[in-house]
Amino acid sequence: MTEANPKRTYKDSVFADLFGADKSAKSNFISLYNALHETELTLDCELRHIRLEQILYMNFYNDVSFLVDNKVIVLAEHQSTINENMPFRFLEYVARLYEQIQNPRDKYLRRLVKIPTPEFYVFYNGEEDFPKRKILKLSDAFMTAGSQPNLELTVEVVNINRNKAHTILEQCRPLSEYSLFVETVRKHLKLDRKKGFEKAVQECINNDILKEYLERKSREVMNMLLAEYDYATDIAVQREESGAIGLEKGLSQGARQKALETAAAFKRLGFDIAKIAEGTGLSEAEIANL
Repeated sequence: MTEANPKRTYKDSVFADLFGADKSAKSNFISLYNALHETELTLDCELRHIRLEQILYMNFYNDVSFLVDNKVIVLAEHQSTINENMPFRFLEYVARLYEQIQNPRDKYLRRLVKIPTPEFYVFYNGEEDFPKRKILKLSDAFMTAGSQPNLELTVEVVNINRNKAHTILEQCRPLSEYSLFVETVRKHLKLDRKKGFEKAVQECINNDILKEYLERKSREVMNMLLAEYDYATDIAVQREESGAIGLEKGLSQGARQKALETAAAFKRLGFDIAKIAEGTGLSEAEIANL
């Protein structure tokens, strides 16, 4: 898909590249789809990759969206912690997906117009203890609860850490190797912050973990990893500080300055102020005054 704004600074995560953008992405995604649905789709099946302006994350494409088998499948990968607000984020996301794939006139027809069935998944690979599988519901966020909510959206969170031994890792080799890759990266980063990514990539190649992919794109992968982990570290620091002494007062002066600089950059690029506030921890008023 041609990018409308050449100044955009979004980057693919390794997950999004492996399952959504790389030349092996179709094969990898079909393997994952078959593991999730117990089907046997092959490479000759009709598959449409759908990519939107990013709204799940502030500066990363961590999501993969496909139209296949009369379904809209939306996948997202989390680097460290589960965000309980993912159902709401997916709600925003899928509404825009439908705008892209459906004829805008269809909703005015008298007859019922069928739409692809949506499915939402998050693949968790962080270090915090988390169940093998969990369902997040949009209705859990409603201020008033009813027995049958008028609007619902569910997200299946799958823990792909090897110690949880989820069966999907046995059924989908690309996802299993990706999990091993993340584990290897984490191990080497703890031993060597400067050369950890490079050593992890080399170990995976030596052990036939995503070997062909990493041999083709080792430098690109390391650049993606550097950006991902820098972003994840920033978010983790902000969460830790805000949890301790409040979101507005919890940022240190240095972190606050960085948040202001980030917000100003996103504002210049035309991002929605509410989204910038959500990603940086600043108030909308502060961002409006930048």
